[in-house]
Amino acid sequence: MSDEIRLTGLAVTGYHGVYEHEKRAGQPFVVDCTLGLDTSEAAASDDVTRTVHYGELAEGLAAVVAGEPLDLIETLAHRLLDVALAYPIVQWAEIVVHKPQAPIPLQFADVSVRVRRERP
Repeated sequence: MSDEIRLTGLAVTGYHGVYEHEKRAGQPFVVDCTLGLDTSEAAASDDVTRTVHYGELAEGLAAVVAGEPLDLIETLAHRLLDVALAYPIVQWAEIVVHKPQAPIPLQFADVSVRVRRERP
């Protein structure tokens, strides 16, 4: 399957990290989501109900990032993957969670975790 829907650069304040100050103060997280699906029915019918409404997808992902504080961005990425795979039309999903302000005492551009799963 070659069709994809991509939502990139979704920036949301979250309260995730192993340090207490990360959970207290919060910091920006950036999410990229790619969905693999067949878009031919949606294209033929011009009907949004036959695809994934990317506005609703963005809201669902943002709710997870802004929600329950977690220690690891790996856990966050898997919870976001659950949101993406909740759409029955989605055959596979990939999530990248970026933590650009991770508490690393060196200069760096980004820290990210990428997870990808196919529907069984």
